Formats: sequence, C-alpha cells, structure tokens
Amino acid sequence: MRKGLIGILIGAALSLSASALAEKQSFDSYVEGLKKESVEKGYDVALIEAAFSNLTYRERAVKADRNQPEKRLTLDEYIPRAVPDWKVAQARKLYDEHYDDLKRISEIYGVQPRFLVALWGVESNFGKFTGNFNVIEALSTMAYDGRREAFFRNEVFSALTILQEGHIDISKMKGSWAGAMGQCQFMPSSFISFAADGNNDGRKDIWNSKPDVFASSANYLKNAGWDDEYTWGRQVIVPKNLDKGLSGLSQEKAKTLAEWQVLGVRRMNNASLPDVDLKAWLIQPDDEYGRSYLVYGNYQSLMKWNRSHYFALAVSHLADRIKFG
Repeated sequence: MRKGLIGILIGAALSLSASALAEKQSFDSYVEGLKKESVEKGYDVALIEAAFSNLTYRERAVKADRNQPEKRLTLDEYIPRAVPDWKVAQARKLYDEHYDDLKRISEIYGVQPRFLVALWGVESNFGKFTGNFNVIEALSTMAYDGRREAFFRNEVFSALTILQEGHIDISKMKGSWAGAMGQCQFMPSSFISFAADGNNDGRKDIWNSKPDVFASSANYLKNAGWDDEYTWGRQVIVPKNLDKGLSGLSQEKAKTLAEWQVLGVRRMNNASLPDVDLKAWLIQPDDEYGRSYLVYGNYQSLMKWNRSHYFALAVSHLADRIKFG
C-alpha cells in the first residue's frame, strides 16, 4: 500500500514537472515568435538578442493583472489614505524644491505645476515606487497570457523602440508588473507618444530625470486637452430630488455652471457656484449617497491618463492641498 502511494506521488510529481517544462517551452516558443517579428520589423539583431535573453514567465504579473480587490473603499475612506497629511507635506516640499523647473515646464506646456507634482506623488510616491520588473519580460509575460495579447504585444515593440533610440539601457529598463515605466508610470507606447526631454540633454529619461518626468507628464496632459486657465472641479452639494440620470462624463451630460446652479447644485458651504461660463459634469463615483463633484475639462484629461475616478480624484485633491494646504 505504502509503495503504491509512493508510486502515485512520484508519478504526480513527474507529471507536474513535465507540465511545468511544457509551459516553459511554450513561453520560450512565444518569445521566439516575438524575436522573429522584431527582426522583421527592423530592430537591431544584437538589441533583440540582449532584450529577450533569459526571459522567464512571471506568474506574479499575471496574478496581479487578474486579481481584483475584494472590498472597494468608498471615497470617504480612500481619499485620506491616498492623500495623507505626510504626502501633502512632502508634495509641498518637493514643489518648492523643484519650482524653477516646474515653472519653466508649465510655461511650455500650459499645465499648472501643482498638478505635475500631484501626478508624480500618486503614480510613484514621488519616484520611490516605480517597479522592479524587467519591462520586456513583464510585457512578454502579459502578451503570452493572452487576455490582452494584442495590446501587450504592441507594447513589447514600443519598448524595443525606446531601447533602440537609446533613452535607457536594457538593464535599467524597469517598471511595474504591467510594464508601466518610470516615475510617471508610462506604458512604452505612451512614452513614445508623450515622453519629453525636460532638461535638454537629448534623452527622455523618466526613470531618473525629474525635469523629464515633469515635462513628459505635462506633454501628456496638454495633448489630452488640458487648459491651465481652469482647475479640475470641486466637491458640491446636490439636492436630494436631482435626477440621477444627470450624472456622468458623456458629452451630452455637460452643463454650464449656471445650468447646474438652476438645478440646485451648490458649493460645499452652500454658496452659489462660480459665475464662470464653463462646462461641467456631475460625477458621483459612490452613487448619490456618496460624494458628489462638478468636474471640468481638465478632469476629463486626467481620466484619459487613467480611467479611474479614484485616481483622478486623488490627483485632484493632492493638487488642491499643495495650493491650499
């Protein structure tokens, strides 16, 4: 009986080993396909060999992509955690330290400096948490996983373009489990479209150069429609009988501040809304029982960066606290 059990266990172990080997070979085969396509696309052969050398399937990245939080925080719970007092104090300190670069870049791209610092703080805790995954390895893993293969496969080639243009060395091209890179957490395709040389050294280094991080973030927002004449929006009070169907970010739901005023929407101190000819949208991320906001076009730009109300509101609140304390 005991020998039979041992035989079963050994057989199971061999089966698992064979399965694991098959998976590795399958991933290796997929990587060979990426290498072949890279050659066809004209990338340098030596670069391809170096970039795809010794890649390993990173199961941790796939798990991070698939796992969803079990409990979603409300904004009342989330905002104090995302924008704690220590982060506000650090943001204001860094704002002052880098103000000359921030002001110069702000004038070039038309984005207020406080929003650049807020994005920096929310995305990577001011450059402290940028991820330590090999970007080519992470992207290849995600492409091989198949849930969003076309997206991640294209990101692999965008990463190769960045390497071929000499913006970063292969050994230093680190990022998140999803391949988001640097202190502003750009995907490689976003880097190609929006990364900027903020210190005029001929490179776009979002990993180490703070002026490049600020300029890249500002360039992204500018191309997303940012208008530095205005802020992002404000928290508001809405009447209990307001039509629930009025909330949302679709273009047909935009109303002027005057129109929202007529509908009974007021500032948090119950004062009238600003007398400005400006379109605004009502959002209630936690439904009508949670916080309500009137948001402007700049908020829509933040949502192009990351399609999460919680992200956009964290950035917005941190930017306000940099200015107002």
